[in-house]
Amino acid sequence: MAKKLGKIEKPPVEKYSKGRKLFFVPLLFSPAEPEDAFVERARKYWDEVEAHVTNLELKLGSVNKVFHELVPVGGEEGSKVIEELNSASHQIVRARLDKGAEVQPIEDIELLTEFMDWSRCLAVGLQNPKVLAKVYESYSKVRSKRNEDMAKKIDKTLKEQDIGILLMREGHQVQFPTDIEVFYVAPPGLDEIKRWIRAREEELQTSMDEDSTDKDSEE
Repeated sequence: MAKKLGKIEKPPVEKYSKGRKLFFVPLLFSPAEPEDAFVERARKYWDEVEAHVTNLELKLGSVNKVFHELVPVGGEEGSKVIEELNSASHQIVRARLDKGAEVQPIEDIELLTEFMDWSRCLAVGLQNPKVLAKVYESYSKVRSKRNEDMAKKIDKTLKEQDIGILLMREGHQVQFPTDIEVFYVAPPGLDEIKRWIRAREEELQTSMDEDSTDKDSEE
């Protein structure tokens, strides 16, 4: 008779009460002219993020270090940069700052601007394979350097028993120091937005295919 496997229990959050901790929040940017359906889902997502982070703070302690992608400065200046970049994520940040947390610079301005410039080059749609290969090589190199630099900044800034929050896009490939417990904040609203975006992309693609077929028929 097969032995019944025991249920694997997820360790309680309180188990991680000691040591450095980092709450990772997937950063969500809104389009320039977002649809109402997206706005509604994004608002729900950020409300859930606030509730999730607040719950973690109640169990582990208050956030005292704030890191935000694309922000190379700290303090109140950093807070203003975040507000200009993303008003929704700034609300999450502001709630922590009002309780005594501080914005910490996570980007090196030179690496950031180089990374963004190479990203723009790739986005224009290069045609020559040699040029594309060179641009992608340069892009990959600066991406690795940027990720390493951000990891070093977090490691240097987050002291023993500190609790940080990092708002950054998914797929970042930053390798966090092994002694930092990372808590991934991913409320249900995140999957809901992803599903909605995929559905809209499929609708747009179908519409484009139908338009192309109609034009071919007319010709």
